[in-house]
Amino acid sequence: MTNRPEQELDLSVLWRGLRRRLGWILGTAAVLALAAFLWSRFQPPVYEASASLIAANNQGQEGPFGSAVVKAPPLPEGAVNQALQSPLVIGPLITAVRESRAIPAEERERLVGRLSRELSEQRLRTITLTARLDPGGSGIYTVRARARTAPAAQTLANLTVDALRTWDTDRALQTVRRAQAGFQAQLLRIEQQLRTGDQTPVERQTLISRRATIQDNLAQVSILENSATGVLSLLSAAVEPARPVSPKPLRNAVLAGLLGLLLAAGVVALLTVLDRTVRTEDDLLALNVPTLAVVPRLRKRDIVFNGIVRAARQAGLYEAIGFLRVNLMTTLHNRPHPVVMMTSTAPGEGKSSLTATLADGFASSGQRVLIIDADLRRGTQAAVWQKFDQGGDWQQLVGAGGVRTTREALLQPENVQVLRVEPNVDMLPAGPGLHDSLSVFNQADIRRALDLWRPGYDIVLLDSAPLLALADGLVLGVHADAVLMVTEYGRTNIQAVRSAIRRAERSGLNLLGFVINKSDAREESSYGYSYSYAPRKEGMKV
Repeated sequence: MTNRPEQELDLSVLWRGLRRRLGWILGTAAVLALAAFLWSRFQPPVYEASASLIAANNQGQEGPFGSAVVKAPPLPEGAVNQALQSPLVIGPLITAVRESRAIPAEERERLVGRLSRELSEQRLRTITLTARLDPGGSGIYTVRARARTAPAAQTLANLTVDALRTWDTDRALQTVRRAQAGFQAQLLRIEQQLRTGDQTPVERQTLISRRATIQDNLAQVSILENSATGVLSLLSAAVEPARPVSPKPLRNAVLAGLLGLLLAAGVVALLTVLDRTVRTEDDLLALNVPTLAVVPRLRKRDIVFNGIVRAARQAGLYEAIGFLRVNLMTTLHNRPHPVVMMTSTAPGEGKSSLTATLADGFASSGQRVLIIDADLRRGTQAAVWQKFDQGGDWQQLVGAGGVRTTREALLQPENVQVLRVEPNVDMLPAGPGLHDSLSVFNQADIRRALDLWRPGYDIVLLDSAPLLALADGLVLGVHADAVLMVTEYGRTNIQAVRSAIRRAERSGLNLLGFVINKSDAREESSYGYSYSYAPRKEGMKV
């Protein structure tokens, strides 16, 4: 058997998987969008105000005594950003915020707490700084401040600019203060020397002259202290913002919806790629066994109220069953009274209900059908037909009188009665469940029993145990003219099908083909054409 690589990715399979779960994808995106919208609506508003500083790093720097103005040294790259995250700026800013009456008391406390926490974390979020500078370091710094009220945002931005300018001016004052300290130290020494009184008149006059000079220098330094200036100067003060910058419920909802759409689609795509269950005929092509029919799923409500057979008639399964019946009879046309075994890989895949529905399809075309429930451990044909037949019409199959269960009939095939469940359909129930069902098949002459029972019917359907659950089907299937394997849409694993095929081939079973059961026609539209091809009503335009 030649197998194509199992990991080969078919885009059509991926598309079907996305389409199949489209409702789930859209629902996830809608839920996330709604959650983001509601969450945003209940968040407090955030206002943002900005103020600008201009840096004149390229101005000439003059000495502290050659001009009436003392300039701060040029700012190296990144110095303002580092200063903004240091206690030199944030400390005075916190004090200014705490003392400001333009900010409501509650917002003051919140801002003080946030600024203190952000300072300790060295990660400012309430205040941000951006710069547009030329290679010489001159340019514009923009300070943005966020708060929960518009006046608070405006005040915080202006206070931050003031704090930065104060820090910059302090850099210029450092030169003046160092000069003051030096002159004061010299003046103190001269005063000490004059108080000793042990100088000559000339020396004393010299000290007095030096003292006058130093006092004059101190006076000049005091004047320069008031004229010290930094590199930064105010370009534009903050104005009160008209509307909040966040939250934005609609924008957040759209972004959350798109994110949810992408995540859900990604998850679905991953699940589709990892999904190795049978869903379409293409999934079984690599096994070199044909798919004879794709049968749609019945609604549980219809099964409960009407039974499987009537529910199948009302749901229009007979178009799919018709394909299966035609394919079967075409393949087995040269075999009189053929025996077909219905099996699956595991319990619950619907082989028993499909057997009953197929029998009803043959009966509706006038052919006589015998159903033998050969699943001796867990026979279900009696339950399948229970709501369809209430009469208990027992017919003589062979002999006179005799047994009425498959278990007894296999051991005593000469005298057997069958239950007439509907016109042209007889059924031999399995009987009470057996734990050692294989021993019955090993003891029975299955070939002789089937040769005795088949002449009175156009087709015999054997409802056997799943191939991977019990070995019963392997023993029974050798005596069948053909074997149909039922797979359940979206449940039967392809690897399990491979294992079942290997067992069937080793045992010499004639595996005729697959049936995909319980398919969702809405999802697999390519198989749903016939289900919607209803008879044309009278008067309808052609």
